[in-house]
Amino acid sequence: MNTLWRGVSLRSRLLGVLLTAVVLSTAVATGATYYWARHEIDQLLDYHLRQQALALRDKAFMLGTVVVPEPDPEQDFVIQAWDWRGQRVYLSHRGVVLPRSQAPGYSDIQAGKTEWRVYAMVLGTHLVQIAQPMRLRRALATEATLKILYPLLAVLPVLALLVWWSVGRVLSPLGRLARTIGSREAATLAPIDATDLPYEARLMVEALNDLIARLQQSLTRERAFMADAAHELRTPLTALQLQAQLLARADNPEEQAEAATALRAGVQRAAHLIEHLLSYARADLADDTAGRERLDFSALVHECVQDFAERAQAQGLELHAAITPAIEISGQATALRSVASNLLDNALRYTPPPGRIALDLTTEGDDVVLQVTDTGPGIPPEERNRVFDRFYRISGTAAEGSGLGLAIVKRVVERHHGEIAVASGPGGQGACFQIRLPRATTAPHP
Repeated sequence: MNTLWRGVSLRSRLLGVLLTAVVLSTAVATGATYYWARHEIDQLLDYHLRQQALALRDKAFMLGTVVVPEPDPEQDFVIQAWDWRGQRVYLSHRGVVLPRSQAPGYSDIQAGKTEWRVYAMVLGTHLVQIAQPMRLRRALATEATLKILYPLLAVLPVLALLVWWSVGRVLSPLGRLARTIGSREAATLAPIDATDLPYEARLMVEALNDLIARLQQSLTRERAFMADAAHELRTPLTALQLQAQLLARADNPEEQAEAATALRAGVQRAAHLIEHLLSYARADLADDTAGRERLDFSALVHECVQDFAERAQAQGLELHAAITPAIEISGQATALRSVASNLLDNALRYTPPPGRIALDLTTEGDDVVLQVTDTGPGIPPEERNRVFDRFYRISGTAAEGSGLGLAIVKRVVERHHGEIAVASGPGGQGACFQIRLPRATTAPHP
């Protein structure tokens, strides 16, 4: 049975078994109905034969050839006859007197509380009227209908049992699949076997396997991130421990002040690293659609430039910004703010004084282009793809950093369906980071 249904969809399975059950039930019900209908028709025709035989004596009376006995109680017809003068000359049931029909043919008359179906015809000089109570017709119709329904009602429980068994049989692979999934360990990320499953269940399992694969990739990234973060935190925490010991051992105020300054710097570096770790975690795990809104990207970038202006001046650097106003995009404000902040922080960190940093924000077609250029040492071509990796720092770089700033920028840009590229600055000096994001083109919701 399983081999027969292998690869067949649930719809086809259900259709096959239900049609088979319906056809078999219909065949049985049709045979039984035919038997009962034939029996009822035989009884009906026998009834008519008897009524016609009973009516012959009335015909004999009309011909004047026999003497009519008392009415037969089994005769359901009431026969009456009138002569040319309107005198009733015959009545088959003395207890039932019906009015004379006004014209030949069929008609309905009411006599007391009984409704009658009447047929009148002219025979020579006589008018003959035959009547039958309507309740008799209705009783015969009801009896015939019930007897025809008996086979159908008898087949319904059998059909219900067949449908119940068939549906359970067809849907049994889903039950086995549910038990298989329910018995898996929480840490098991192996794909689910979709062999011999129906088409619909196989689609569901394939989608579930794809989800498991993406979850496995996410967990792998998280484990790698945790390992890298633990490795990166080990150095500043060790340094803090040593600086705290030096502060405790300092004998004079000068040594204490120097150790305290070093300790504060170490705490600041550790705090900076932790902040970047949290920012990267938020950027990596954030939902692509959660918290999205239509925002003024120009105003957001302008605020970031204002935040870094004092720091640039303190470092002896020139910070210039050319921002096209009223550029709107759809995204997460906090994440997009971190893009501009990390690019500016990276430029300020690696550009020696006197140097120059330029930020340009403009549009090209349907793209928003953010470009940050500096006059620092630049990035060798062979290193340009790796600078976006977590905790990666170019060898020989004197500036301190967490190695997460550009990784955060790339992750946020990817989640906003944008692109990021790095090249040399003007004249081959410094570095130029360019980001392209899709521009908001639809009107905001009211």
